[in-house]
Amino acid sequence: MSAYDTVCIMAAIAVLISIINNRIGKFQPTIAITGWSIAISFILLILSKLGYIPLNNEHELIQMVQGVKFDDFLLKGVLGFLLFGGALNIQLPHLKDQKFEISFLALVGTVFSTFFIGTVLWALFKILTIDIDFIYCCLFGALISPTDPIAVLAIVKKLNAPQRISTQIEGESLFNDGVGLVIFVTLFEIAFSKTAPTVTSTAMLFIREALGGIAFGAVLGVVFHFLIKTSHDNMFRLILTILVPTFGYVVSEHIEVSAPLAMVVAGIIIGNWTRNTISEAASHQISHLWELADEILNAILFLLIGFMMITFSFHMIDIVAVVIAIPLVLLSRYLSVKYAYKVFNRHRQYNPLSVKILTWGGLRGGLALAMAMAIPAGIPIGFSPDIDVKEIIVLMTYAVVIFSIIVQGSTITPMIHKAKEEQEKMDQAAMNPASKTETSTTDNINR
Repeated sequence: MSAYDTVCIMAAIAVLISIINNRIGKFQPTIAITGWSIAISFILLILSKLGYIPLNNEHELIQMVQGVKFDDFLLKGVLGFLLFGGALNIQLPHLKDQKFEISFLALVGTVFSTFFIGTVLWALFKILTIDIDFIYCCLFGALISPTDPIAVLAIVKKLNAPQRISTQIEGESLFNDGVGLVIFVTLFEIAFSKTAPTVTSTAMLFIREALGGIAFGAVLGVVFHFLIKTSHDNMFRLILTILVPTFGYVVSEHIEVSAPLAMVVAGIIIGNWTRNTISEAASHQISHLWELADEILNAILFLLIGFMMITFSFHMIDIVAVVIAIPLVLLSRYLSVKYAYKVFNRHRQYNPLSVKILTWGGLRGGLALAMAMAIPAGIPIGFSPDIDVKEIIVLMTYAVVIFSIIVQGSTITPMIHKAKEEQEKMDQAAMNPASKTETSTTDNINR
């Protein structure tokens, strides 16, 4: 079965699950699709253990899932579409208002989380006599620390959180890819290359990947802005928007700049400048096209994430690592956000639930899983030649991703509703003419 056949079948299954969820369920589509695929995978694994079905590498279902090559499917396929489509709806004034907060969370927060997770994980593994080098623990920290823009945009954004909370979590997830990529690639070279990178080479990597991606995205956005603006055919405008995450993404990779950052910047330019220069009908057509693309691609992606469970081999040490990884990642996220807000609170007043929502809403998704699967296999952990570093890192990543989507994604709604209530109280207090102090700080209130 070809990869195209697999994607078509996955799309059909995802639509079927969405139909069932719309009739009898109340979950968001991405959560429902992931949950159903996890449940099906779990049942299949149990039946396999009981001997009812031969679920091995020769089984057609496993071959179908493996045939997609998840890391290529995401990183060299749908990622550009999802990031560009998500960035189209980012409001530039809101982004400017939160530029310091987003930059701090994306840069300082990601660096802190990477080495906090790596250090604590290494120490706990040492206590449990699990022999894994420190560099591999930090490698896991690098790939799991950035919040995933696909998961965040697919789940958290649709809940309509207070404006500044929403902008922070969306903006951070879209822009921390550059930081996460530099850290991951640098640690990857240290772990698997014969020559360790220098400070100069690391700085050049950051400039080329992150700053180069932003610069190329700006050029791409401006060029397509004028092409779309000067076109009088609505259908041709839609085709031009499709060229950005196809042609633009491929060119970004070939000139070795960050393609994800380029898509984000180009999407923000077209979403804010271009759509204001064309007719309302044409703008609605662009919105509808990318909403449709977002729904379809997310459905296939999250279904594939759920079904990946059946392709893994589990050992007792993997379960121990998973039990450690989930709370450790949550703790790291909480500390990075908490201490960031100690800095933020010196300049502005924020919604009292901001830290909780950014912690619980800092979802991980397919990007972390794709990076984990890029780690070379065959590096034993020391005491067991049958278990390698890649297996443990992939399973820890998978567990964090599934917990993030299913548990965090489905339980964050009450927090956001409560944050909205708190925001209304803050707005009412700010509008009260009896308090000049509160009125003068209206612009600093976290919407």
